Parts: sequence; C-alpha cells; structure tokens
Amino acid sequence: MRAPPDDAPKSKQLVDGYGSGFVVSSGDWGSDILTAYHVIDGGQRLHATYGNHHKVTVSVVAVDKQDDLALLRIAVRVPALRLGHSAIAEPGEAVGVAGFPIPDAFQDEGLGITTSVKAGRISSIRKDAIELDLSIIPGESGGPIFDAQTGDVIGIAESRFDEERAIGFATPVDVARRFLATSGVIGFTK
Repeated sequence: MRAPPDDAPKSKQLVDGYGSGFVVSSGDWGSDILTAYHVIDGGQRLHATYGNHHKVTVSVVAVDKQDDLALLRIAVRVPALRLGHSAIAEPGEAVGVAGFPIPDAFQDEGLGITTSVKAGRISSIRKDAIELDLSIIPGESGGPIFDAQTGDVIGIAESRFDEERAIGFATPVDVARRFLATSGVIGFTK
C-alpha cells in the first residue's frame, strides 16, 4: 500500500471528548445544562448522559468563551441543582465535586460509567476563580462544585495544574449566574 502524497487532502478524524455538567433549569420543555465551554469546544454531534445510562441529543443555547461557560439544552426533564452564591464562600470551607472522571478508561475496563463524588476544601478565593485542594480530573470539567453542608452549587469545575495535580480551580457560580441571566435559560431567576 502506498502512502498518499504530502499535498493530498487530509481526512478529518473524529475524536470522542467528554466532560460533566449539571441541570440549572427544568420544565415541560426539557432541561438546561451548565458546563464549561472547553468541554464542548469544537464538538459535533453532542449528547448528554443522565442517570448514568440514558443518552440524549444536546443543543447549544449559549456560550461565553471568555468565562469558559456553555448552556446546553436537552428535551428531557431532569431535576435541577440549587445554585448558591460563591461570594460568601470562604477558604477552608468543605466542598465536593461531582463528575465523570476519565469515563473511557472506566468503560474500557468494564467498570461502567457512573458519577464520582469527592471531597476537599476551598484553598483560596482568587479573581474570577475558586482554588481547591482537590484536583479536577479530565472528565470532571464542567461539573458542579458544591457546598458540603448545603449541597448548593458554588462553582463549576474548570481545570488543574499539570505540575501540581492536587490543586484544582472552579469558575465561581456568581460568574455563571450573570451568564445565565443573559443566555436564554428558561425559568432562571438571578
């Protein structure tokens, strides 16, 4: 078999990507899901899995590339999480992150896909970021960071340092509230 010449058009190869998100509004029309923009960036044929095994098509409602936020919609009614206020979050506060870390690896090993929850604390409140003493593992991006006492969402899982994987970052939910107030989410009140 011969290799194509260097000037031959290259075919595009589709790659599976994954991330997490959470429902912020729900009604007879379906549900709106908040996630990190980088989770869907460049994505085609987007779908969401809810209840750990129900797969549905997703449409993009709004994006904010600068704040790394995206609002998605599905035609299924799923309960919404309660949004808190990140402005009252403090260093030392116990938090949790929920998401789907590295789902391909778990599925390849026959372990299935299921939500993972882990706990940590807020390390610092930074400009437009919440620093956490827990890492954000690939697949957890876009998932909720929630107050361990109330269950209210206070942030959206965003990233970690590659050099120091024990440190994670979240977009404050107050930034997401501003985005949601202008994005066309149904039933959202600031």
